[in-house]
Amino acid sequence: MKPLLVILLGSLLCCCKPASTSTDSSEATSTLNSELVRSTVRVNSTSQSWSPAQPWEKNPPSSLRSLGVIVKPGQILTSAEMVANATYLEFELIDSSKTIEAKTIAVDYEANLALLSVKNEGESEAFFANTTPILMAKPPTMGDNLHILQVEDNGTPLMTDGKLQSVELSASFLTGQSFLSYLVKASMQSAASSFSLPVIGDGKLAGILLSYDNEDQISTVLSIDVIQHFLADAADGDYAGFPSLGVSIAATKDPIFRNFLKLAPEQGGIFISKVRRGGSADQAGVKKGDVLLAADGFPIDRLGYYQHPNYGSVFWGNLVKGEKSAGDTIKLSILRNGETQEITATLTRDNPQDVLVPQYQFDRAPNFLVKGGLIFQELNRPLLEAYGKEWTSRAPLNLLDAYENPDKYEDTYDRIIFLSGSIPTPATVGYESLRNLIVKKVNGVEIKDMKSLTEAFKKPNKDNLHSIEFLDEDFNVHLDESISNMVDAALLQRGLNTLSRAE
Repeated sequence: MKPLLVILLGSLLCCCKPASTSTDSSEATSTLNSELVRSTVRVNSTSQSWSPAQPWEKNPPSSLRSLGVIVKPGQILTSAEMVANATYLEFELIDSSKTIEAKTIAVDYEANLALLSVKNEGESEAFFANTTPILMAKPPTMGDNLHILQVEDNGTPLMTDGKLQSVELSASFLTGQSFLSYLVKASMQSAASSFSLPVIGDGKLAGILLSYDNEDQISTVLSIDVIQHFLADAADGDYAGFPSLGVSIAATKDPIFRNFLKLAPEQGGIFISKVRRGGSADQAGVKKGDVLLAADGFPIDRLGYYQHPNYGSVFWGNLVKGEKSAGDTIKLSILRNGETQEITATLTRDNPQDVLVPQYQFDRAPNFLVKGGLIFQELNRPLLEAYGKEWTSRAPLNLLDAYENPDKYEDTYDRIIFLSGSIPTPATVGYESLRNLIVKKVNGVEIKDMKSLTEAFKKPNKDNLHSIEFLDEDFNVHLDESISNMVDAALLQRGLNTLSRAE
């Protein structure tokens, strides 16, 4: 596309005003754009993810390029997507005159934000000599004009005007991880550095554009509220992250359902359909079947919305993820068996590695074990997503059940270990078609995670055989220790750099 022509109000009214008005306005806009460019650098990233099917090797490398904003001397804010599985990070001045290696200070994949700095601190001052940190804008209001900054390869700034149409909780990187975002109507153009863009209000940072719907011309912009929360948390060098209450909810629109819950006609409230074991709500005494009427004094309607003092109707989750930090408390008004109770919950952040089936896995290698050609893996969401866009219906039902109903498995498993497939070898004859079976026991030992699986294979039975039992299956797999050891040695000689990982 051709560059956007910024049509200034002064030029539209030139027939009614002195000619100097248009010139002054144009000069002011040019000056503002130049100042904003001085607060911006390019971020270049090279990354390599791990292969879902062959967890001992990586996928081919890929590159991303974005704009980052200078929020403090030597500190750059960009999206977490830029640093996921990164093997190399680099800053580049807008005029491409200098580049310098970068490192990650703090990253939040759920909020899709990352804070970076120069890897060698001694080189930071010289690199940022002619730059200026950007200021933070006040939260905008509905109908406000916002401006999306892009920079061409030659350093020319492009500013696209847009209007704030609505505010909602939306996910930009990880499904199910929703944060306060602005929906901005703007006709974006194809230009360099069109990935992860600063959004400007009153000459200051008002948000970060993280996605754009070309058909509807709607940009999803992460709000300044979330950005400032992230930066404040990262300021001490010990990033804690956004907390979670640990519940699933349902609306209470149906009159019959409301009557069953003993909700009065004037009451709002949302039904708590699930309470995650060990989560903030569980530890505070919230139970499945409760109705959440209010949080921190904000009434919640029957669809789950409350009235935000600045943005109007916002989904209730923002009262936790948008307003609180890990360690903060939140006061909950609960209806239980027709009686109102007040409960105070201390909010905690869910460690993605402490759940039965992790939602994501970045910057760390996957755990696995190859034994005699049998391939064992730890179940996570990326493995399920490898089944394609329709993975929720195409992935194996037993693995989906573990993902969707972790309570059924958490008493037995810390991680779901499953036989994902096999390499045809002398040890796997007859077992070539076996795959996607959840491991229950090996050599009589219950398998709770990859470490326990690795240890169990060190102790074959008296016949020098390994016996593998699977959950909900009525057969065992028997693996000869001598043959499998011979196969393992051959696999290492033929290119596998390791046969196991259990971190």
